[in-house]
Amino acid sequence: MADITNSKPAAGGIDLNIGKILLEGRAFFALVAIIIVFSFLSPVYFSVNNFLIMSSHVAIFGLLAIGMLVVILNGGIDLSVGSTLGLSGVVAGFLMQGVELPSAGVILYPPVWAVVVLTILLGAFVGAINGVLIAFFRVPAFVATLGMLYVARGVALLMTNGLTYNNLGGADALGNTGFDWLGFNRIAGVPIGVIVLALVALAVGLVLVRTAFGRWLYASGGNERAAELSGVPTRSVKISVYVLSGVCAAIAGLVLSSQLTSAGPTAGTTYELTAIAAVVIGGAALTGGRGNVRGTMLGAFVIGFLSDGLVIIGVSAYWQTVFTGAVIVLAVLLNSLQYGRAGR
Repeated sequence: MADITNSKPAAGGIDLNIGKILLEGRAFFALVAIIIVFSFLSPVYFSVNNFLIMSSHVAIFGLLAIGMLVVILNGGIDLSVGSTLGLSGVVAGFLMQGVELPSAGVILYPPVWAVVVLTILLGAFVGAINGVLIAFFRVPAFVATLGMLYVARGVALLMTNGLTYNNLGGADALGNTGFDWLGFNRIAGVPIGVIVLALVALAVGLVLVRTAFGRWLYASGGNERAAELSGVPTRSVKISVYVLSGVCAAIAGLVLSSQLTSAGPTAGTTYELTAIAAVVIGGAALTGGRGNVRGTMLGAFVIGFLSDGLVIIGVSAYWQTVFTGAVIVLAVLLNSLQYGRAGR
């Protein structure tokens, strides 16, 4: 006869399971708590239109966070994404203003699709430089991307002389209208920026879980030496993740400059820290090999909805910084508890 006393889980086991659920789903529960709290504090917070507006703001951080996620999964860090965003916006603004060819005496106004393609290629180029420095020349990721942070920001400042490109809407006579489509248009009521974020997140998520590259990425992030001995092309993977991070930053720069219809050289300052925070809040391990797109997106929405909620209820910008920093510290602490317990 079976011993029915063993058929019930111990009370401690129930508590442990609940604690594990809360710990692993902390980003989701934090987002729900933020929505509930601010809905009580402000009558305008809980509305479909406000959620869509806040989501369009989150799209910028979310795109950066996706690129940052793949880098962190590889055990690296990319401090240059904010500057790459700013440089990408400036290059797009420069192209929209027209490219003068003094020798030919003409000014070329490339169509918007060409501006988008060239800007994304620029982001990929910046990421490739980071990847080559780190993979082939063994420059620490922190140092390489910190240097690129200053280089990209400096180039943006030199291109604009510290000024801002305004009125990027283009003109019908020049054939370069439509740049503001990313920032202002909607499909089925959903902002284009949010749709772009969803498509990029879906594509990267599928790559991580359904392709050999995704398996290589997790393997090299968990133990690069073991992955290399197993035949994983670790150098190619490392370069690829930085290229992808640069592409995501460039897309974010296009979305942001489109929303503002202007591009300034200081755009994206400190955004790299927000991207890292979203990844950490989403449960990824800074040591690499652990994390997913779903958690990172939740982390980005936690930061975005918290920041916008504080603005809506009129909290001082200084206190907003304090609250955001506290959330980041708490997220890191919970990550330590989660992965420390898993290790034990």
